[in-house]
Amino acid sequence: MNADSLLGFAAAVFSLALALACILRKRPSFAAWCFFTGMLAMGCDRAFSAMSSIGNIGAEKVASWQSLSLLAKSFVPGIWLSFSFTFSRGNYREFLARWRFPLLAAGLVPIGLSFGFRGELLHVVRAVTPVPHWWLEFGGAGRILNILLLIASSLVLMNLEQTFRSAVGTMRWRIKFVVLGLAVIFGAAIYTRSQSILFSRQNLALTGIESGALVIGCAFLALAYVRTGLAEIDVYPSEEVLRKSLTVLCVGGYLFLVGVLAQIVKRLGGGESFPAQAFLVLLGMSGLVVLLLSDRFRQGIHRFVVRHFKRARHDSLRVWTLFSQQMASVKDEGGMCGVAARLISETFAVLSVTVWLIEKGRDELVFGASTVQKEGHASSPDSVVGAMVIEAGLRGRLAPFDLEEASGDWASTLKQLSLPEFQNGGNRVCLPLCAGDKVLGAVILADRVNGASYSVDELDLLKCIGDQITASLLNLRLTNELVLGKEMEAFRTMSAFFVHDLKNTASSLTLMLKNLPVHFDNPEFREDALRGIANTAGRIDSMISRLSVLREKLVLHPVASDLNQLVTESLDRLDGIPQVTVTRELRPLPKILVDREQIQSVVTNLVLNAKDAMGAGGRIHVQTDQRDGRAIFSITDNGCGMSPAFVKESLFRPFHSTKKKGLGIGMFQSRMVVEAHRGSIQVESEAGKGTTFRVMLPIGLQV
Repeated sequence: MNADSLLGFAAAVFSLALALACILRKRPSFAAWCFFTGMLAMGCDRAFSAMSSIGNIGAEKVASWQSLSLLAKSFVPGIWLSFSFTFSRGNYREFLARWRFPLLAAGLVPIGLSFGFRGELLHVVRAVTPVPHWWLEFGGAGRILNILLLIASSLVLMNLEQTFRSAVGTMRWRIKFVVLGLAVIFGAAIYTRSQSILFSRQNLALTGIESGALVIGCAFLALAYVRTGLAEIDVYPSEEVLRKSLTVLCVGGYLFLVGVLAQIVKRLGGGESFPAQAFLVLLGMSGLVVLLLSDRFRQGIHRFVVRHFKRARHDSLRVWTLFSQQMASVKDEGGMCGVAARLISETFAVLSVTVWLIEKGRDELVFGASTVQKEGHASSPDSVVGAMVIEAGLRGRLAPFDLEEASGDWASTLKQLSLPEFQNGGNRVCLPLCAGDKVLGAVILADRVNGASYSVDELDLLKCIGDQITASLLNLRLTNELVLGKEMEAFRTMSAFFVHDLKNTASSLTLMLKNLPVHFDNPEFREDALRGIANTAGRIDSMISRLSVLREKLVLHPVASDLNQLVTESLDRLDGIPQVTVTRELRPLPKILVDREQIQSVVTNLVLNAKDAMGAGGRIHVQTDQRDGRAIFSITDNGCGMSPAFVKESLFRPFHSTKKKGLGIGMFQSRMVVEAHRGSIQVESEAGKGTTFRVMLPIGLQV
């Protein structure tokens, strides 16, 4: 018995012991059963392989034992893929349901090949130079089986990698050695299967690699069993497996490189040519050295590892939440820039953070905020280029960059605008605030504590913060433009109404002044003129008082009141409405908590609106009632009514009215008062038949 066979038997015993230990624990899970059967298959594989290495057995015996080894291997894909989909995954049922057909194929196809084409799996050739050894040459079924085993091993590692990367903290600690042990086992399997595929043959001595890897992997698994009992956790890996998998990257790159070189070896004389094999190894090592000496390659690997495997220096979720909350509370660009500068300074331990903005229509940088400068005391460089030049220099730069390495007039200006305070503060970094082709400004970071350089994850976080600042600035500017547009629209509308009414007023006054010299001695004319002037002044005063509603904040002074009394007093103040019949139906009501004057103004406005909607002989019915915990008063008229479209779209909007001389402010004011009392107004109207306004107020106080 040689070393290879001893190592194979040790691996078999070790794996079988782990399988039993796993299944004997309390309430084994589906993943535990997969682990048991998977380790059992690996143990049998190593035992059969070890038997083929005992003593000087013949080629027929070696082929028989190696065929049994391949048969045991054919159980590996389905079992271990199922394990990799279920181990420590809280949502493993979703993965099993989604991958049920591939898993079924992975379980049945290799087994079918092993049993159905056993005679075409492999045959054994004995080589005598330079030392006697066995070669396994694979037939068509054997090559297909090796390909399936290689794909399955890669998928297993890929799934375990995703599980490991999805775990954090103590969860990652619990499964670390399980993942590491299986990575050793399946990593060796990938190497041996790839050699068999690329050269269509395998040195029997390579089986020792799989045995040694199984021993080492079992040692890690045993350590995991001692530490946690092979305990599982619940993680929910992302479905983006292929795009971000280090396993796919490494296996794919390895197979591509070795596959290309293997074809070269075959053309130079095949696997028996020692110079060709030496050249292959030398070329591979040389290529690896070239890659390791490449700054770009090392930087790319560093970025990949930092982004996906190294723990971030900052709690991005906490920073992002705090940043979003702080930015949401500001309402102007100065406040937003101040919040951004302060948070960037605190997050990255940067003493000097300055925000410069580029405003539309101004060819100069505008000071936003700074942790070291104040507005009006910003740095003044000797020569400053226009904002358009700086905008052109920043355009297309979507990520933070080292300002010290930038060149050009625009970069010189930014450097002069952000002179550092300390010599050992490190390089200055510029964070462009860009949204597509628009450049809104830049944030300059200088004087970092201890002059520390920025890591990859910090630059990524800084870019996210820059994107948030840019989006907030854009939203703020668009909001300001929208508000300004609405204000101008309201101003134009108000001006149009004022101009119209004042024009009519001016026309009547002009006519009166023209007639005044002629009829001044007529007492009736003078009386009529005074009355006209008084009416005109009253109308102007009414216009001003109504329009003031739009700019003044409504303040309530609620007291316990009788709604029937308020309605009665409002009707009595009108002192009768000529040519209109007013009827009342006031039912007993509990007292309610309201602002007396405001509610009376609503009653007065609704009654006057009803009067204006009718001609001679009109009828107005005023009624009070209570229903569902609300006090209700309604005003019904038989006037001209309103169309459904007007009620829905224009009734309660200012400057919309069906009356020729109305400003459309009365109903807007009435609804504002009612809603301030937590009440509501209902409208029922039909053109040509009349209208009913129903005001409902909560009964907040009963006496």
